[in-house]
Amino acid sequence: MLLSPLLRPSLGCSISGICSISGISAKKAAVGVRGGLQKRYLSHPSLNESFVSGVSGDYVDGLYEGWKRDPNSVHKSWQVFFQNLDSGVSPNQANSLPPVLSGGIEPAASQISAKDRAATDYMKLVLLVRSYQVRGHYLAHLDPLEINSANIHMKGEGEVHVPAFLNHRTYGFTDDDLNKTFELGGAAVGAASAGILASGKALTLGQILDTLKKAYCRTIGVEFTHISDQVQQNWIRNKFEVREGFQLSKEDVLNMFDRLVFATNFESFLATKYGVTKRFGLEGIEAFIPGMKACIDTAVEGGCSHITIGMPHRGRLNVLANVMRKPLEEILYEFIEGPVQGDKSTDEVLGSGDVKYHLGYSIDRPTTGGKPVHLSLVPNPSHLEASNPVVLGKTRAKQHFMRDTSRRKAMSLLLHGDAAFAGQGVVYETLELSNIKGYTTGGTIHMVVNNQIGFTTDPRFARSSPYCTDVAKTVGAPIFHVNADDLMAVIFVCKAAAEFRMKFGKDVVIDIVGYRRYGHNEVDEPAFTQPLMYQKIAAQENAMKKFQKEALEQGLLTQEDIDSVLSMSNEIFETAFQKARSGDVYVPDSEQKRKEGSSWAGFKHMREFSEIRCTGISPEIFAALGEKLYTYPDGFNLHKGLVRVMKAKRKMFETGQGIDWATAEALAWATLLKEGVHVRLSGQDVERGTFSHRHCVLHDQENESKYVPLQNLGDDCDVFSVFNSNLSEYGVLGFELGYSMESPRCLVMWEAQFGDFANTAQVIIDQFLCSSEQKWLRQSALCMLLPHGYEGQGPEHSSCRVERFLQLSDDDPEIIPNMDEHSRLQLQQCNWQIVNCTTPSNYFHVLRRQVMRDFRKPLIMISPKSLLRHPGCVSNAEDFYTGQRFRRLISEREPDQIDSPENIKRVIFCTGKVYYDLVKYRKDNGKRDVAVVTMEQICPFPFDRVQTMAKRYTNAEMVWVQEEPQNMGCWSYVEQRFATALKSVNGQRAAYIGRNPAASPATGNGTIHQAELDQFLHASFDLAPAPDRMAPIRWRY
Repeated sequence: MLLSPLLRPSLGCSISGICSISGISAKKAAVGVRGGLQKRYLSHPSLNESFVSGVSGDYVDGLYEGWKRDPNSVHKSWQVFFQNLDSGVSPNQANSLPPVLSGGIEPAASQISAKDRAATDYMKLVLLVRSYQVRGHYLAHLDPLEINSANIHMKGEGEVHVPAFLNHRTYGFTDDDLNKTFELGGAAVGAASAGILASGKALTLGQILDTLKKAYCRTIGVEFTHISDQVQQNWIRNKFEVREGFQLSKEDVLNMFDRLVFATNFESFLATKYGVTKRFGLEGIEAFIPGMKACIDTAVEGGCSHITIGMPHRGRLNVLANVMRKPLEEILYEFIEGPVQGDKSTDEVLGSGDVKYHLGYSIDRPTTGGKPVHLSLVPNPSHLEASNPVVLGKTRAKQHFMRDTSRRKAMSLLLHGDAAFAGQGVVYETLELSNIKGYTTGGTIHMVVNNQIGFTTDPRFARSSPYCTDVAKTVGAPIFHVNADDLMAVIFVCKAAAEFRMKFGKDVVIDIVGYRRYGHNEVDEPAFTQPLMYQKIAAQENAMKKFQKEALEQGLLTQEDIDSVLSMSNEIFETAFQKARSGDVYVPDSEQKRKEGSSWAGFKHMREFSEIRCTGISPEIFAALGEKLYTYPDGFNLHKGLVRVMKAKRKMFETGQGIDWATAEALAWATLLKEGVHVRLSGQDVERGTFSHRHCVLHDQENESKYVPLQNLGDDCDVFSVFNSNLSEYGVLGFELGYSMESPRCLVMWEAQFGDFANTAQVIIDQFLCSSEQKWLRQSALCMLLPHGYEGQGPEHSSCRVERFLQLSDDDPEIIPNMDEHSRLQLQQCNWQIVNCTTPSNYFHVLRRQVMRDFRKPLIMISPKSLLRHPGCVSNAEDFYTGQRFRRLISEREPDQIDSPENIKRVIFCTGKVYYDLVKYRKDNGKRDVAVVTMEQICPFPFDRVQTMAKRYTNAEMVWVQEEPQNMGCWSYVEQRFATALKSVNGQRAAYIGRNPAASPATGNGTIHQAELDQFLHASFDLAPAPDRMAPIRWRY
């Protein structure tokens, strides 16, 4: 039996209810007490609720379980309570409550023995302590500006009124009791407790309250009682109430001051030199930098050696300079925007370019403790939080290749803005990956740069929750709020967060509350919309000056210490500026620099020729792998339907005929695993396959154990990973992209449940996948599988929107590239490949091609649905053998069904499933004067192969047939490229045949679908002369 459901009444109440307790009006609480600026909402229990409202349910459950084992293990007051509760007494009546809590009349002192009075006092103390642990953060002084403060309980200007739920009188104590001494620890408060209650000290009530206020109500606020694990809760209690392990030497203080000075002076230096240039500075929250560095130092001391960082634009230049140690002169040179040096073109050195506050960087550097760490800052777009899943995927890949099963050697560190953390859905999608087997990275440290505004929007209009970090509670992450102007508090919570992550392998959030000294950027005027806030900011002294005063007053630093650090920082910045201004800056080949010493060493960039390789395999490997792929252990109770499937698959390899799509896919993976390539497949329902075709994970029908043939090919094979993802596209595709960018020795594939749903991840596609190599020189071989095909299933299950991918393609439509096999660069110079295979063997070869060359490109695979079981969509063994490779275009496959080339009147070019509809119609209707050619690789466009077809069929007109509406599908992309290809051969313009333009991708009516199909199939073979042979045909029906 768990008591939690009984002892956890609702904590919510209305603003008016809060205000009646607090002594202020509801209106004043809702809008704040200074200038109409918002205050954080509060939640607390009604005083008529159970006396254990302030107690953690897990704590009470622990006491109850201990009492059942040994009644004497808990205090007498708890013994009485549990005995009464087991007898059927309600929780509110199971113990004699403090009169203020129960609302009853206090009995005469003579009626209560000293022993019972002590028991009651301990009970009241536990309740009071728990209330501070649960709700102390509401009273914490987190806002340096004191305009969005938690403390809305004000009697008068500057006079603090402690709310009822944190007032000792509420729990039956008097002011005289503040001097009463309590022996803490042992059975008095239960063996499961921690923190101040378990300290073993004899403290007065006043001292206990002072400790609790210092822990939870000053410049640090802690939210942790939503965590279900009591061990984690107790660790936090000990860390914040007892302040375990936080001792600072003078060297530590000088180090944190040094970091704060460099962070502060970096911003002021840029403001002086480049005052009207956008840089998205960190002024108002400069303590973030020493906090971040303390976080890294602590994680490294705990065993971490690789940290992948993701962050937005705010403060990025400061992180690059002071955390990543990118040379200052290079950063300053980017402000000058001088010419690229050396003999490299701009594209090769800097890609097509991105603004300076989006760029990434990697470095190996030591920590203050002397231990090495590799830091990798991932480039980011302006789409806030979009890089979050990319960072996690990259970290997970690092852990895989490092064999880091403990997930302690590699870690993610994500930086957020307050408005974005609360507002962007990808934050939640990324958080949800944190504890899923195929995606966990052992915990991420989240640092929120909370400047209490989103561009021009106040927090009260930017979220519905009290804090911007509340979304993190969904995964049980502890949340540490801290005032950005208290440097030591920032350092403390950052170290605590890193320790928590390294110990428990869970996400943790640091909410650093500061302000933004300037507007959204440095040329913006914030007073248009936040006049009162910016009056406060104008009068605000920065954190560096505040710490200087405190350090001097407390004797932590001398004036000489301070002057030395300030002088050194100014000298360093000025020297770097002079080097940048003089042009005496070495701009490195960033791509080459990044590759050195990494798994990407030796890989070609977009202007370096890469040899074309055949992707076929030997007959021996074909047979050996086929046998292993479709056998399973003796005694494994396979589903009877799959027994038939496995038997049919084995027969395919025995006869070498009829090899279908899923079999070719599994064979491609198996051969790559055999060659030392890691294969990872992820997405919704990918283990079985949306269309029940893959079955790469077998399930025992009696005990639900699993068997994965691809993981049992032999000890000499690499790792095959397959994971059904949660119901997310944006987050999961971003994760897999990050995974693919870590190493070229892996084939990473993400499959959409239906291609129609891929646009949920459009930000990843637009900002990363199609452009990361050009913007940031970052290659990826990620393969997107997008089920696509018009089969009468309606507008939501027909189209992957291939036209959108083609629109993002950057191959030139007016230039025919050099296609000599020894010098061709077409594929390397295109941003990705878009493929729609019509044979299993071609699918096999394109998958192997992804990792059998010395460069990497994303692969957009328009994958089939009905073709998975189409009797004509099969390949034979020889199609997979040595000497074979991917075919960009497949010419007429049934020459015996058509006339000789000179008698062909029309050549139909098409792609994908519609090919099988076309050849069936041709056969059924005896149309021998039309050839059908499939374009397997749409992008980059096969100009040379189209020209070959035009030269073969000299008397034929060229048409493009597609099943998508005219404004969708491939037509808009191929039309101009056909004209370029045919211009020098026969001067033709290819004609269009297909569905009419439409707003919806497909009809939901099966009868209309079939009628449309019949009409454009008929039009495809109707050879009535067009009015103008040189103009495109427009078929209307």
